[in-house]
Amino acid sequence: MLNAQTLIYTKTRFMQSAAKFTQCPQWDGVEIAFAGRSNAGKSSALNALTEQTKLARTSKTPGRTQLINFFQVDDTPYRLVDLPGYGFAKVPKAIKIEWQKQLGAYLDKRDCLRGLVLVMDIRHPMTEFDQTMVDWAHESNMPLHILLTKADKLKRGPASATMLQVRKAVANMGELATVQMFSSLKGDGVKELRKHLTTWFMDNTEFHEDDVEGADAPAPFIEGNEPPAEQ
Repeated sequence: MLNAQTLIYTKTRFMQSAAKFTQCPQWDGVEIAFAGRSNAGKSSALNALTEQTKLARTSKTPGRTQLINFFQVDDTPYRLVDLPGYGFAKVPKAIKIEWQKQLGAYLDKRDCLRGLVLVMDIRHPMTEFDQTMVDWAHESNMPLHILLTKADKLKRGPASATMLQVRKAVANMGELATVQMFSSLKGDGVKELRKHLTTWFMDNTEFHEDDVEGADAPAPFIEGNEPPAEQ
């Protein structure tokens, strides 16, 4: 029988990728998705979570996550999903729009999605993209966990102040939204993230037996000018 003690994130393995929502594999289990701007440290967070340096591909060039990537947690009915990063990729605008279309389709139509981890750089939280994702989660009644990455880049005082600021920004979601600091470099926050994910997974272990419908809120779609990449 599955329980919190038997859920071993270090045994997470890559399953497959999908360039389009229609290519996503059928799944009767539970999925939790990771989303974030392409320079927020999403891939590094997944690698820190699983203690694997190459599970999610990282790059010095932001915006390289172009596919929807599926990872299975050990031999359980639980999957982590790495969604395409939004932001700084130096590709034609038409391709960026297609990425956002597929991201929106996944969020809007994936019935086994039961939680969203929104990754933000603690130095630059609540960007336009972040706010759009928060609004979607609120409208969809989707549990949201905000991961303030690169916390090691700030001193404790400014970092705590930023976390308080973000918590106030999502206060209207009540218990549906939570916020934590995280450092992939130092491993700070890994245990807290694992505990949170495990709670979501366990709470939804038998959701497929209850005829749960997907969210009705419209999928987020963002188009416009992006700020230049950080040096």
